[in-house]
Amino acid sequence: MSSLIDALVVSAIVMNGLLAGLFFVFACAITPGFGRVDDATYVQAFRAINRAIVNGWFLLVFFSAPLTALAYAFLGTRSAAIVPTSWAWAGAACAALTLIITAVRNVPLNTQLDRAATRTQVEYRVARERFEALWNRWNLTRTITSAGALVSLVLAGALG
Repeated sequence: MSSLIDALVVSAIVMNGLLAGLFFVFACAITPGFGRVDDATYVQAFRAINRAIVNGWFLLVFFSAPLTALAYAFLGTRSAAIVPTSWAWAGAACAALTLIITAVRNVPLNTQLDRAATRTQVEYRVARERFEALWNRWNLTRTITSAGALVSLVLAGALG
């Protein structure tokens, strides 16, 4: 059981680290860069990213991050191995919250942007105005929760 727990914490750390890095790059580079372009370019570029990101590699990491964290916390709580369960459960909770924020906030905003009318410059501006600030706020929130998951899981692994 100990080798399974070790494999789970390593997997949880890697998957949550990849996800935290992705959201961090959006918060620190992509969205500030997009903030410097015109409305049509912004909407078209964000739509292209939204279509490109839904792929097997991203989905594997996106769903594995909370699943491995939850499995590690659950099995660690029930095993004889030394697992700092408070850190493990904190990491699992942050990972699950990241998934929930993405599913409930960011994805619906992505869908809204994708479906927005964009035949004129005014429509591009309206589509962007309804999307940008909210999406950035929720991305920053999930950046914090995913970083929280990563830090908690690293602490659980290091202290275990």
